Amino acid sequence: MTFRDRIHPQLRDWYDASPGFDFDHLETFVPQCNQAELQNLKEDPLVEAHDRTIPGPDGAPEVKIRVYQPKERDGRPLPCLFFYHGGGFLFGTVYRQEALCQRYVKHVGCVVVSVEYRLAPQWKMPAPLEDCYAALLWVHDNPEELGVDPQRLAVAGLSAGGNLAAGVALLARDRKGPALCLQMPLYGELDYRLDSFSAQEITDPKVWCRDNCEKSWEKVLSPGHLPTEYESPALAKDLTGLPPLFAYIGQLDPGRDENIAYWTRMMEAGVPVEYHVFPGCYHCFELSVPDADHSKAAYAMSYAALRRAFGVG
Repeated sequence: MTFRDRIHPQLRDWYDASPGFDFDHLETFVPQCNQAELQNLKEDPLVEAHDRTIPGPDGAPEVKIRVYQPKERDGRPLPCLFFYHGGGFLFGTVYRQEALCQRYVKHVGCVVVSVEYRLAPQWKMPAPLEDCYAALLWVHDNPEELGVDPQRLAVAGLSAGGNLAAGVALLARDRKGPALCLQMPLYGELDYRLDSFSAQEITDPKVWCRDNCEKSWEKVLSPGHLPTEYESPALAKDLTGLPPLFAYIGQLDPGRDENIAYWTRMMEAGVPVEYHVFPGCYHCFELSVPDADHSKAAYAMSYAALRRAFGVG
């Protein structure tokens, strides 16, 4: 059976057309991705979005955020979801997953703060993580600026952003920062060691694969630097006291096993956990083919998890 044979039929057309990721020529690949993000932007009549900058970590540049909120608001504070885009720590901006952020606003009834964290290879860990944590602190300390409820905060991210969501949850616990009501690290890059079965198994370059994972970690970690548990959350020994988790991943994702291992350890630590594994699905399947049956199920379950965490009817 070929790798393509293992893919859900509704996801094969995207797979066939996929050019993969050119991490060997970032000087041309990243600008092309940035341009495509801007060209793909579509306004939503129900969602208002605006960009602004906020103070960054001590001694670091300001952080750009993009704020999404319902166009019609009644003045009451709304829950806030911090969103960290995917892109292997190497590419992506606050516009990369605009449609997804709009979906969260409409289906959950919250404000979404998308964070434009610093990228590798120019910036190494912990720069992207500290940018994301700085955004959490600023919103928590200035809730009136965005009309959010500082008691109803959650973090979410995809792939590299999933790493950052998990890392921010650990930082918030250990630095006694803002309390989070949910963490939603989706198919996160959690373990720099890449020694799981799935990390060895998924090698097809038309989807996110082992080679992409290796280059991602190689470029975001300084030479000789052993990551901390905040930078590679799978290293965390103590998972007690973390916020509840909701997550999902495709069976054909190289990060499948490291994510399942992390979620299992969280359950063993007494953390409420809900996760789903979708058969026949590769990395970012729900973004690639949003109308596929599994994609629609993943979206619906994530909206429901956020609404429960936020206490939204």
